[in-house]
Amino acid sequence: LPRWEDAVKALPEDTGSGWRIEDGAVCTASHLASDQTDALEHALSELMPWRKGPFLIGPVLLDTEWRSDWKWDRIAPHLNSLQDRLVLDVGCGSGYHLWRMREAGARQVLGIDPSLLYLKQFDAVQHYARESALHFLPLPMEGLPENMQVFDTVFSMGVLYHRREPMTHLAELRQALRPGGELVLETLVMPGEGDASLSIGERYANMRNIYELPTVEHLENWVEAAGFDQVRTVSVQETSLEEQRRSHWMQSHSLEQALRADDPSLTIEGYPRPVRAVVLATA
Repeated sequence: LPRWEDAVKALPEDTGSGWRIEDGAVCTASHLASDQTDALEHALSELMPWRKGPFLIGPVLLDTEWRSDWKWDRIAPHLNSLQDRLVLDVGCGSGYHLWRMREAGARQVLGIDPSLLYLKQFDAVQHYARESALHFLPLPMEGLPENMQVFDTVFSMGVLYHRREPMTHLAELRQALRPGGELVLETLVMPGEGDASLSIGERYANMRNIYELPTVEHLENWVEAAGFDQVRTVSVQETSLEEQRRSHWMQSHSLEQALRADDPSLTIEGYPRPVRAVVLATA
């Protein structure tokens, strides 16, 4: 943490402020002097790995492991309007999607994630953007008060499969939503029809703490059992090597290294390769 804090403190100052979305990237620090680029790039490199993005900080493009803008493009057309809404993003990572939610009109957006590295990555972007409607707390979902019932929209993307008790997580999400609020749930699923799930061993696609992959039908049944209405799946997408991959800003193993070289339809453990579904529902 001290090293990451020092990296944020070392970011060059910008004579301007603000941010915009351009070609899917969160762009800021547009008034940096050209002789500050090396210092900027070094400070940002101290916050590696950058997994969720992309960001364009001054002249430095953070080509992150994930093209998170592609996920947003799949989800956004199906959402209830975020205009003037109070929004919660659970497991927000570096906070990339917070900016997209604000761009879509949200009044205030709170991201939570227990990773202190992600907090400092968010702070690095905020160093230049200075967006008062975005907030990040380094907390897990269970760190929020119970039964808040205040958020108009709650996003949980890439979290459910890390939960040993998925129904507990769904109950927490419902308690955070006001009556009539919208749940946006994105998670890994098992390909195939029917009401079934696949138990996972020690690793899945080289990831630890993956416990169970439901079919889409099984996932929808979970959401309904948690008390949600109007449950519907709006996207089922196999993760491509273009959407998740190594980059200069995330140099360790990524999706390609998690798939079998002789059969990329399978993970190195022999499971079906990652497929992600997006389910919307009403509290």
